[in-house]
Amino acid sequence: MPMRTTGGTGPVATTKTVPRESGEHGDIEPDRGQEGRERQEGRDEGRHLNSALLLTLLLVTAVMFQGPIRGALSAPVMQSWMTVFVAVMVQALPFLVLGVLLSAAIAVFVPPSFFARALPKRPVLAVPVASAAGAVLPGCECASVPVAGALVRRGVTPAAALAFLLSAPAINPIVLTATAVAFPGNPEMVLARFVASLLVACAMGWLWHRVGRTDWLRPPARASYEGQGKGAAFWGSVRHDVTHAGGFLVVGAMAAATLKAVVPADWLRAAAGHPVLSVLALAVLAVLLSICSEADAFVAASLTQFSLTARLTFLVVGPMIDLKLFAMQAGTFGRAFALRFAPATFALAVVVSALTGTVLL
Repeated sequence: MPMRTTGGTGPVATTKTVPRESGEHGDIEPDRGQEGRERQEGRDEGRHLNSALLLTLLLVTAVMFQGPIRGALSAPVMQSWMTVFVAVMVQALPFLVLGVLLSAAIAVFVPPSFFARALPKRPVLAVPVASAAGAVLPGCECASVPVAGALVRRGVTPAAALAFLLSAPAINPIVLTATAVAFPGNPEMVLARFVASLLVACAMGWLWHRVGRTDWLRPPARASYEGQGKGAAFWGSVRHDVTHAGGFLVVGAMAAATLKAVVPADWLRAAAGHPVLSVLALAVLAVLLSICSEADAFVAASLTQFSLTARLTFLVVGPMIDLKLFAMQAGTFGRAFALRFAPATFALAVVVSALTGTVLL
């Protein structure tokens, strides 16, 4: 407001106007953009399904249709399906939990520099040493990828780190013990899995040292548990591995049960009766199912229609290359690496498994 004077030399009076905040019909309104956005986000969230609402809908649906559901579950094929599914889960879960706990402890409490100091400097010698180190370091393939990335970041030759990545999930004590439990009548399966997996890991390490190029490999930029305390990192690793490995175990058990109960026996016999086709079929199945290595032996043991050599291929291929491993390898080392490393690993694992099975099984 302009100043107003009284007389020539009188006191000056000033008037101060406060803006109105009605917000109606052009009046000035204070900034409430953040509050409005929060309200809008809340309304948007209300329009979408969350996990609690989805679970409630599923339970309500199950109650409404409990008659047909009960009838379907009482069918002989579903009884067979549930028997195989529960058997695989009950046998595999203890090994999965133990393996996840040990894997998290190693990933958090054992410094990556320990491996760099323990390996020979020459890559040709470091590859078999790193491959053999997998025999004493329990862990699943979900944990081997970040450990291999940490090794590369700490200066370990990539050939040795990649050999460890392949061997650790396949020949560690938890996996071999689970294999012995799953195949009690075939103890030679444990030796065959150990030999074939170790040979593939060494061969891929040497192959990478020979033909691998630096621009194909993108080393990870940071540590997996950077900025976290030991306890938080440990339980974070446990939760991650249980969520991922447990989910894939459920999928694998469901697939094994479906093969046993739904797929016609003539189809399985036709695939299993052909030596080459049976090996290739279970190799592809291992890639698609993406089962944790600490539980895959029980799924393989349930595929009784197939030969021991074909099931050995399933056990060797799965921990080295599957769908989740391809995604993890691409995210850790780059897509250019994964597109070259995964097919070579698959082909070599199939060939070595078939040859090892022919000799030892």
